[in-house]
Amino acid sequence: MSKNFNSPNFIQPLNIANVISAGMRLYRSHLKKYFLIALKAYVWLLVPIYGWVKFSALSALISRLSFGELVNQPESVSEGERFVNSRLWDFFVTMILMFAIGLCIGIVFILLCGLLIGISAVLGLQDGNVASIIIYSLIVLIFVIISCTGILWIGIRFYLVDVPLAIEDDVNGSSTINRSWELTKGNVGRILLISLIGFLITIPIQFIIQIVTTIIGLIFTTLLKEGDPIFSTIFFLYYGLSFVGGALILPFWQTVKAVVYYDLRSRHEGLGLQLRDYDI
Repeated sequence: MSKNFNSPNFIQPLNIANVISAGMRLYRSHLKKYFLIALKAYVWLLVPIYGWVKFSALSALISRLSFGELVNQPESVSEGERFVNSRLWDFFVTMILMFAIGLCIGIVFILLCGLLIGISAVLGLQDGNVASIIIYSLIVLIFVIISCTGILWIGIRFYLVDVPLAIEDDVNGSSTINRSWELTKGNVGRILLISLIGFLITIPIQFIIQIVTTIIGLIFTTLLKEGDPIFSTIFFLYYGLSFVGGALILPFWQTVKAVVYYDLRSRHEGLGLQLRDYDI
């Protein structure tokens, strides 16, 4: 699957099947390496604030390494980690800004929904008939659907927010958000479909991990008392399995992100690079 993006004949984006396929092949080819990075990232989640920033940086590191493979410029884990570690402050800024954006969107959504529901309820009660109540309820439902669609659209525009920060030299904690918004313009539907297919692919792994952790939880919770050292061991095993499950899935999402990022940059900016044939 070698495509020359510098060719004038190439005017269409990679199709969705190619994006998923490229992500899967990268994932399989480097599973051990990416899994260890992801597991390290999940362990950092136990440390508040700084650990969360490290999780974001290490997750983005997987995308950086994947992108390097795509453009025939591979680098070692240590080299890539040095780069993302040099930008931990920028990852922190991005995390704060994204939290603020999400919080603002959530508050506006709740306020508008509350206002519309309140107005509809008052008008419906004033009219005093079932037809009016149904009409106002439908108006509220349509508003909620449109709002949720809008929130999903905005969320997809921020799909790549961590990737430019881990790859490009001239971005920082705030400009990487604008970069994601710019690159995803006109591609919301494709990215949504890619994410949906990716989610379906990861369901078996999530299902198996969920079954195992549920069985362990049910068996040992009923057999052991809290405070027992054996119970503590099982408790950590329970959450350790959850971390392992997450560490198996995270690299897949990050490799797919890298392929999407490569594709969008190629079409928007003409990278002039050849997509590496997948003997990687």
